[in-house]
Amino acid sequence: MTTFSIFLILIVIVSFLLIVVIMVQNPKGGGLSSSFGGGGSQQLGGVKKTTDFLDKSTWALATLLLVLILLSNMLI
Repeated sequence: MTTFSIFLILIVIVSFLLIVVIMVQNPKGGGLSSSFGGGGSQQLGGVKKTTDFLDKSTWALATLLLVLILLSNMLI
């Protein structure tokens, strides 16, 4: 397996995870965060922590995707 194939597989996996994380978010407050305590109640860490986790994971996956793309381009 070549280095390019490894990077290609990693890029596809990270892209899929990024799509999933973005689709779970809902800008009107109805996404996954509403399942964990919508309506003002706090359970399982509350809405704020779920939103923070989704926001941080979106940024981390986007950064990782950019780094993988740049590294694969330099190795070609």
